[in-house]
Amino acid sequence: MPFARLATATTPTCHIGLGLAAVGRPGYINLGRERDLGEDRSVETLRTRTHELLDAAYAQGVRYVDVARSYGRSEEFLADWLRARPDAADVVVGSKWGYTYTAGWSTDAEQHEVKDHSLRTYERQRAETDELLGDRLDLYQIHSVTPDSPALTDKELHAKLAEATAGGLTIGFSTSGPAQADAIRAALAVTVDGAPLFRTVQSTYNVLETSAGPALAEAHDAGLTVIVKEGMANGRLSAPQAPDALRAVAEETSLGCDAVALAVILHRPWAGVVLSGAATTGQLASNLHAAAVDLDEDQLARLAPLAEEPAAYWERRGQLPWH
Repeated sequence: MPFARLATATTPTCHIGLGLAAVGRPGYINLGRERDLGEDRSVETLRTRTHELLDAAYAQGVRYVDVARSYGRSEEFLADWLRARPDAADVVVGSKWGYTYTAGWSTDAEQHEVKDHSLRTYERQRAETDELLGDRLDLYQIHSVTPDSPALTDKELHAKLAEATAGGLTIGFSTSGPAQADAIRAALAVTVDGAPLFRTVQSTYNVLETSAGPALAEAHDAGLTVIVKEGMANGRLSAPQAPDALRAVAEETSLGCDAVALAVILHRPWAGVVLSGAATTGQLASNLHAAAVDLDEDQLARLAPLAEEPAAYWERRGQLPWH
């Protein structure tokens, strides 16, 4: 598995990855994008910003990069950077299929992405990803699996994914929504010829949304690498919006609310990779301080009551506008 390469890394940041959802397209639901990105969100401006983030992340020990077909031009931006940085051969690359980007590089499109977990979409998007990333692709994930996703029961799709595994690609899935735990457990039961199909799971987990924790622990115990996304709750845990308890602990550590929020996740024994979704190099540097945060049991206990009911959390997330 490509994540074995991360296991041999010795940098403090080897368990922090960089996700390009926030910079691969002009519009996203993260809070504070007007401040972070400004008005110029042309393709070339965001390409340059992405490359600066990748340079900074690599220099500071980050070795996993996460993109998706629906993250605008994220795969293209990453592919350009990889070609320009042959020294970055140790970067592990993960992408996702299942959503099609439909916003046309606009921030006010009526619909920004369309979900489809059919075999036809997999084959089309796999070809698109291969054209850009080629043999640099290590991990291909089904994007945002929910308990009712046809990807959990489509045997023909499973067979094609197993073929990809036989060809050396690692196959995983990501989850979203209030029933993430159910989706994780259903995916763990998917086998092809008696062998588990999925080797990684990527889920939303943060101090506000902890419901997937037990299922992620089960996935870890079953041998899957766990990748955590949205550790900052789409900006709700950054300093301007952070709850008082998080602010208080951050002040005690002399680091940012973002570093503490990500450190809580790194503290979980099942967390293999925790993604930074930074949109600026300053945010990235602050996020990477998470590796140095040493939280004690009292601090963790004071943050635990911040967890919301999953339905309430996801309802609020669903109301966040695309900026």
